Amino acid sequence: MSRRILLNVSRREFAKKLAITAGTAALLPIREPRAAAPAQLPHLDVKDPAAVALGYVEDASKVNVKKFPEFAKGSTCENCSKLQGTAGAAYRPCDLFPGKLVSVAGWCSGWAAEL
Repeated sequence: MSRRILLNVSRREFAKKLAITAGTAALLPIREPRAAAPAQLPHLDVKDPAAVALGYVEDASKVNVKKFPEFAKGSTCENCSKLQGTAGAAYRPCDLFPGKLVSVAGWCSGWAAEL
């Protein structure tokens, strides 16, 4: 029976319904895939190759000053210009480690003073 109903629709009626459907679909908002929210990102592991290369530690008081003489007491991820995200969070995104969160109490040799 449904086949019979479809055959009884005129071309003009079909074209009109198709235009209405296409126009309605064009008005619907297009959603782009969102990047992972910072809370969903994993914490940077100190054994991660990128972390090792930059001497990342989760606690700046544990920086090996012999290995990293450029370390200045008081410098942490929290006062680094590369740290992103909302102040107050214990772990936040960093420009140097995309897709990972760093400890705000941490430090790495990529540290740069906030301007």
